[in-house]
Amino acid sequence: MGRILGIDYGTRRLGLALSDDTAMLAMPLCVASVKSVQEALEVVARTALEKEVVAIVVGYPLNMDHTKGPMAEEVETFVRKLKGKVHLPVELWDERMSTGLVERMLLQADVSRSRRKEVRDKLAAQVILQGYLDVKGLGKPEED
Repeated sequence: MGRILGIDYGTRRLGLALSDDTAMLAMPLCVASVKSVQEALEVVARTALEKEVVAIVVGYPLNMDHTKGPMAEEVETFVRKLKGKVHLPVELWDERMSTGLVERMLLQADVSRSRRKEVRDKLAAQVILQGYLDVKGLGKPEED
């Protein structure tokens, strides 16, 4: 199958996660601080090349009622530009609840506020990517 890169996109920080080669398991990778969309594109393109990914999944922050807010529109713009830069399949994936889920997990684990800020975005990227992998079933062996 090959590795898939998961992204929790933000205007100041990108959370990145990476699947294993079988596309069954997502692992947090890093949080990258960025100052512009162009810098975010560069970070993702460089990471995709270095990690030899075959596809990219970007969290799509829809509202709870399925409408698009300003951040969803920013993500759509980012994805359009990313598709022109990396020449890989790039897919949007509903990320509703991912950051909240991560925040609750970190609070339950009694992680300090400063540490939560450090890891929240890459764990959100992991949740987004794992959800994608689970639903798509890419790494599952074919049945006879």
